Amino acid sequence: MLFALGAMLAGAAELPWGGWIQIPILSLIWRQIRNHPSTSFKSTFFLGLSFGLGYFVLGLWWIFISLHDIGGMNATLSCTAVFLLAGLLAIFFACATLALTASKGNFFPGLLLAASWVIAEYLRGILFTGFPWMGLGEAQVYGPFAPVAPYLGGLGCTFFVVLISRQLLSLRAHFKTTTLFLVCVIGVSQLFGLWSFTTPQGEPLAVELIQGNFAQSLVFKPEGMLQQIAFYKSAMTDSQADLVVSPETALPWPETNLPTGTLEDLQDFASKHRRFLLFGILGRRFNPADGREFSNRALGLSPSNPPYRYDKSHLVPFGEFIPPGFRWFVNAFNVPLSDFSRGSQNQPLFIINREGQLPLYAAITICYEDVFGSELAARLRNSEESANLLINMTNLAWFGDSQAPAQQLRLSQLRSLETGLPALRATNTGITAVLGPDGKILAELPKFTQAVLKTKVQAYSGKTPYLIWGNLPILGLSFLLLILGLIRQRRI
Repeated sequence: MLFALGAMLAGAAELPWGGWIQIPILSLIWRQIRNHPSTSFKSTFFLGLSFGLGYFVLGLWWIFISLHDIGGMNATLSCTAVFLLAGLLAIFFACATLALTASKGNFFPGLLLAASWVIAEYLRGILFTGFPWMGLGEAQVYGPFAPVAPYLGGLGCTFFVVLISRQLLSLRAHFKTTTLFLVCVIGVSQLFGLWSFTTPQGEPLAVELIQGNFAQSLVFKPEGMLQQIAFYKSAMTDSQADLVVSPETALPWPETNLPTGTLEDLQDFASKHRRFLLFGILGRRFNPADGREFSNRALGLSPSNPPYRYDKSHLVPFGEFIPPGFRWFVNAFNVPLSDFSRGSQNQPLFIINREGQLPLYAAITICYEDVFGSELAARLRNSEESANLLINMTNLAWFGDSQAPAQQLRLSQLRSLETGLPALRATNTGITAVLGPDGKILAELPKFTQAVLKTKVQAYSGKTPYLIWGNLPILGLSFLLLILGLIRQRRI
């Protein structure tokens, strides 16, 4: 039953108003665990593990596509890998669920469970390089607690989702006080949305986002690579926009080995027509410490600035670097270039200095990096210049026709909410989109179409409380509640 409810919880995130729908489903999960005949720590842990498995197996099944369909791994081994990853992530849910056994009362148990959940999700985002994908906070871009994100980030949204869902269990026994509490919490969160911390800067920027829709299998064949390079080069040099963005690895060869004249022609076009071009490429970045030679790079060309280079910093385990002792696992794939050099966390922003306008600064993330809201906030906080725009460059052709593109789009929406900045998403197969500073989708392309999204985007300036403080306030509150919970438990 709990496995099925966990799967329902994951599926609800894909629905309209998914952030609202998840709350009663979570409440059903807490009810099932609370009413179980055994209330021991061991029993509660395995109940939490069961619903966590259902949640992550359904939410992350698309990893099978990259392992089996594209990587060529045996189907049984691919299924096992997905199940083991789901099991590892479910352990964090199971540990947080233990808070259900630790306290009595009306309001405090909900606070304690919410605090435990925040700490577990924080640890899930940092341990073993972190994998916070499919957090409860990302569904809140279509839920009641989206206005909390500029203040407390995704973890703050998670706190209130868990708190409210747990408090629903008290509705029958304490109807008036619980109803008042629920109305006040949701009402106050909505009031948070009345304030904005960023303001428009300069004239709107004309942009073109290129979606090539190339199958991932073509990238491993020379003729496919040449076809892809020719398309993106042609699309960029045909552009009429100020800023043109192509996706991750749009030019899937090392920049020093590209067909003769490719980069020179693009630079000439940028200089002659005053265009700003940003595209994915394989960078040559030899790291003597680990012997890695290539990087996952965004290369920017401008009319008068030196070439801009951003090397992806937060790499995907197995996909972009091989953890020690797992070379055998990667050898089961038929995919080359799976061990990249890592860029530094604090790299310069991309400058867009149009004539007659104040310069704009864009923060670049490549694919999986926009999963890590606290890392992006730290980069922007430590930057010498203030960011006006977020740009994410992604290739999700690895995951076929699955819910992975929609999941990452929600993560990008959450990043815009947290920072108060608009975002551009240039993807290979979708979802290519433009987001407002409130996380709303302003324009998008259909998935699996070869097209160019032409529009304008308004840059913003300013900093949200989350950008200034990061996760410190919500983590501090959660640790305080856990300490109070331990003291309270000892007195019972």
